[in-house]
Amino acid sequence: MSPKTMRLLAKPMLLAAALIWGTSFFIMKNTLDAVPVFFLLAIRFTAGAVLLGLIAWKRWRSFTPDYLWRGAVIGGFLFLAYSIQTFGLARTTSSKNAFLTAVYCVIVPFLTWAVMKVRPDRYNIAAALLCVSGVGLVSLNEELSINAGDLLTLVAALFYAGHIVAVSKVSEGKDVTLLTVLQFAFSALFAWVCGAFTDTFPAAALTDPAVALPLAYLCVMATTAALLFQNVGMVWSDPASGSVILSLESVFGVLFSVLFAGDSVTLRLLLGFGLIFVAVVCSETKFSFLHKRASQDSKTRP
Repeated sequence: MSPKTMRLLAKPMLLAAALIWGTSFFIMKNTLDAVPVFFLLAIRFTAGAVLLGLIAWKRWRSFTPDYLWRGAVIGGFLFLAYSIQTFGLARTTSSKNAFLTAVYCVIVPFLTWAVMKVRPDRYNIAAALLCVSGVGLVSLNEELSINAGDLLTLVAALFYAGHIVAVSKVSEGKDVTLLTVLQFAFSALFAWVCGAFTDTFPAAALTDPAVALPLAYLCVMATTAALLFQNVGMVWSDPASGSVILSLESVFGVLFSVLFAGDSVTLRLLLGFGLIFVAVVCSETKFSFLHKRASQDSKTRP
């Protein structure tokens, strides 16, 4: 396709990725009734590694042995993040899980500061204050305590942030798509091992279309297709707009959880979700899209 066509398709691709990931929260929660956490992740990451590995088969020419330890490191972070998030999902609502997971965007600049000595800016600090306020509204009850599911989801957000920082550390000069295949493969390996020691493989459940079809959706769409949409869309879109579109994942997560999973959303939750969303947009874009629009408006004035 021509560059012009790719630029036209970029934002719809990013929106599709956010939409697909937004649907995955309530589908994952429903699937957990029949498939244990580790086997669910094992199947999902195995399928993702195979599908993406086949799609990107030409990239295997650049493979060198050091890709293995790099894939193992970021695969370990991804496995821990997904595992803890999924255990949290089983203990809280899909909508709260969606927004609390998005907190990782706000954590990344501070984790980068700790690891790479790159100081967060005023937008990151403002985002952190907004985010803490939003999390308090979403998760704290009248006794100022937090339920296990919300706490696990916040811990998962920390590991997602760690995954982002780890990727930036180990992927320099490497083929990112090939690293993604390997991180899926190692995540699958870790999940299969944990599943073998903790659960019984749900062979009977996987023959039930009510389980197999949602699981196939998670494997093909939420793991492989959405990731491809994100990678291609971000290449052909400006980072600020792309980040805003991708942050809609949490909004879609709440919307679909309310429509299809029966989640109830109070005014307090909506206010908390709103603060977290603004915090994510602030941290990811620094509101550069507003500055850009203001600059364009000033140029068009007579």
